[in-house]
Amino acid sequence: MLVGYNTNVPYKGRLYHVQTEDNGIKNPVILTLLYFRGTILASKKINYAHLAGSPDHKEKIRELMKEQHKTVIKELIRGKYTDDNSSDDAPAPPEKTDGPLMSESPPPGVHHIKSQISSSLDDVLLDFIIEREAEKDAG
Repeated sequence: MLVGYNTNVPYKGRLYHVQTEDNGIKNPVILTLLYFRGTILASKKINYAHLAGSPDHKEKIRELMKEQHKTVIKELIRGKYTDDNSSDDAPAPPEKTDGPLMSESPPPGVHHIKSQISSSLDDVLLDFIIEREAEKDAG
């Protein structure tokens, strides 16, 4: 079982939480849940039993987890899971950060944007958010 991803995503004045976890080789499923105020808005899962015998299965599973996590975040930002016309009581506060998202020199563990020219800006930002959240969880 691999350690998962947890990301708080501020979107249109609300704070959403995306959680991705690996259920382990005995139950080879990657599950991603999207929460708003403790309520599950969406779930996405993928079975990876076909990878269990592969010598580099951990790397492949990790990549599947990352891609599924990023996909749910992208879908959220594109409005797939939100009803922007609905009224809701007080929106969640914006996510607190330790500093600016981008600076002259990127934080440790974050690749310089020039090295990711082939990636879209969305992918670069999502990678940054995921890595930042992983560092918070580890520290």
